[in-house]
Amino acid sequence: MKVALIGASGFVGTAILHELLQRGHQVTAVVRNPGKIASAENLTVVSTDVLNVTDLAKALSGHDAVISAYNAGWQNPNLYDDFLKGSQAIQDAVKESGVKRLIIVGGAGSLFIAPEQQIVDTPGFPPDWKPGALAARDYLNILRKEAELDWTFLSPAVEMHQGTSGQRKGTYRKGLENPVMDADGRSVISVEDTAMAIVDELEQPQHIRQRFTVAY
Repeated sequence: MKVALIGASGFVGTAILHELLQRGHQVTAVVRNPGKIASAENLTVVSTDVLNVTDLAKALSGHDAVISAYNAGWQNPNLYDDFLKGSQAIQDAVKESGVKRLIIVGGAGSLFIAPEQQIVDTPGFPPDWKPGALAARDYLNILRKEAELDWTFLSPAVEMHQGTSGQRKGTYRKGLENPVMDADGRSVISVEDTAMAIVDELEQPQHIRQRFTVAY
């Protein structure tokens, strides 16, 4: 497939890019800093401001799908507002481009650990992570109203880490609105297996206009 990947140089985006290329997809990496992306076969790198809807739509046009691993920056003092603005601009640009399939990497904070209680609202939720988690939660609520695009929103496990030496288990379990827990009561996955789940969803859609989550 011909896939546009927004945020390809970030933590999750790098893993998705590797997974896409390993599976033989043609990828257009849409990034702020092209110098962070190493050249590779089947890879085109484009520098575009995601807030410029017209330019971004041109960059996305002609692709089979768009995957967004957009992050406004964890140290950004305006993270909440900038994430919402950027995410909405990406959504608008995808529609303007004519592409119908959009897969978005969100956060785990909006998963429900009890009826009417999301992780981001629990007392022990780390304050430094809260602006980003709240932004992702609020954007998901916006996205749920989107009827034109075939969108999917992925919430990774509560704990997402980089696998040892870039290795992956090659397996995961899926859920919808609640975190997937292991026998020890933890929700864990590597970024490599998160990327695998995203590309699996790209190749064999199971969650059109739906949020899902993955963990071991």
